[in-house]
Amino acid sequence: MHKTLLTLALLPLVAVAAEPIFNGKDLTGFAKKGGEATYAVKDGVLVGTSTLNTPNTFLATTKDYANFVLEYDFLNDPRLNSGVQFRSHAYDKETSIVDAAGKTIKVAAGRVHGYQAEIDTDPKNVKKPDTLARMWSAGLYEEGRRGWIVPGFGGGDALAFSKQGRDITKVGEWNHVKIEANGNRVRTWLNGVQRVDARDDGDLSGFIAFQVHGIGAAKDKAGTTVQWKNITLTEIADNTLTDSEKADGWALLFDGASTKGWRSAKGPDFPKAGWSIVDGTLRTAKGDGKESAAAGDIVTMVAFKQFEISVDFKLTTGANTGLKYFAQPSLNQGAGSAFGLEFQMLDDDVHPDAKLGRDGNRTVSSLYDLATAKNKRANAIGQWNNAYVVAKGTKVEHWLNGRLVVAYDRGSQEFRDLRAKSKYADPKFGANFGEWESGHILLQEHGDEVWFKNVKLRDLSK
Repeated sequence: MHKTLLTLALLPLVAVAAEPIFNGKDLTGFAKKGGEATYAVKDGVLVGTSTLNTPNTFLATTKDYANFVLEYDFLNDPRLNSGVQFRSHAYDKETSIVDAAGKTIKVAAGRVHGYQAEIDTDPKNVKKPDTLARMWSAGLYEEGRRGWIVPGFGGGDALAFSKQGRDITKVGEWNHVKIEANGNRVRTWLNGVQRVDARDDGDLSGFIAFQVHGIGAAKDKAGTTVQWKNITLTEIADNTLTDSEKADGWALLFDGASTKGWRSAKGPDFPKAGWSIVDGTLRTAKGDGKESAAAGDIVTMVAFKQFEISVDFKLTTGANTGLKYFAQPSLNQGAGSAFGLEFQMLDDDVHPDAKLGRDGNRTVSSLYDLATAKNKRANAIGQWNNAYVVAKGTKVEHWLNGRLVVAYDRGSQEFRDLRAKSKYADPKFGANFGEWESGHILLQEHGDEVWFKNVKLRDLSK
């Protein structure tokens, strides 16, 4: 196992070199949005200066960015709250959108909205009682929409977050921030210490912007500044690992160019037809829609006991496929798919399987035929979705596009009761279906055209 994963982990970490998005000379490549605070370049430093009686002001890139690592140093007047936007937007006219909470909201013309990495260094907070103290630099905020994500509804204890902030923030000095936005996962670091690690279903691309927070009529704050320097951005290519992912033990299971590490579920070799690599994606060919009847399923060469796995998938109209884990290829070498627990991937609106099973437990991201996905939001057919599964001990979670949709204990009586009501009650699946100590990762061929990319796994048993 280790040999295979090590080989894959040595693939390029980041395919695009870091580049400055700020040239250190002028504001080329940026446009001001929102209020009327001012921006200037002084000795290679971007300087934002507060202005009375104007709302938040943003200096935004004219280009959008999706997956990237953004790094910068900041120095602010401790009295001036600020931040850096990313994956953000502003519309020319009032626009109705459905936000990540599923609510339809109206966004005013010109209103900047999207993720923000906070700048919060007011030294007065240090002197406040612990119940009030706050120093949340590099916390995750959503400007113009949901508000605080971390600490907030996305996790993180506010008091613990403040304590860490007070320990690592350099008030009145330069501080370093790193933001990693990679699919539905957002991470931040302040002065080398991780602050945020959140999975969220907010926007996946947008501009980057440097904020000067509004000060209202506070004359004592007029002319206060926030400064940035050493601003670099590294775009993350598909089928690559970032430095932080590598350090955490993630490995690529698909490198975008080869089928290394995979074989047929019913033989030692990779299928000769029906699977292809197209533009860095692994694709199953269109067939007759039957389960594993053409090219057949593929499985990893090795088995895993505890893991995290993340897979991006894209369906065609009416398509059916799945990500199986703890798969047991040896238990079924006949017709149909190998036995295993399944993260369902399905066109819920068209494929008839969505209406079978019990209570929707065959719909997209459900634990197939066992537990129904809740609170899910799938992207439209033809768009990419992310499946993320955590299996630690007997506890398992399904996430779809940054949302937790299924959580269960595969060693519990509740799980066994679900199994007894499912297709897996058939003796051919064995008495302990789903409770195996280890198993393979499986990508299903179901006679439909489907694409996969960014298949990566972290072995938690090490």
